[in-house]
Amino acid sequence: MKIMLMALAAFGVSATGALAHGQDHSDHAGHAAPAAAGSIEGTGVVKKIDAKAGSVTIAHDPIKALNWPAMTMPFKVSDKAMLSQLKTGAKVRFDLKGQTITAIRPQ
Repeated sequence: MKIMLMALAAFGVSATGALAHGQDHSDHAGHAAPAAAGSIEGTGVVKKIDAKAGSVTIAHDPIKALNWPAMTMPFKVSDKAMLSQLKTGAKVRFDLKGQTITAIRPQ
């Protein structure tokens, strides 16, 4: 009987903790969902093109949807053919899925 009460007490604490956790963060549910569900748009300037690696380095503006400040970083591209349309110094708009550029166009 004592073991059963201990098990029920442990379950009660677990369930209460889970409920409290859900309540504490219920207003945050879905913050990351839009970013994961679709693509995110960014803007920036092409700094380097590496066709062999299939990447482009962009000095991008802040990307609010990802909480990223402005910075310069390399991105993989989903299709290396996109790189042939780019020139160093060009201002571009790009779509990201994860950290991969899926579309890029002049700004």
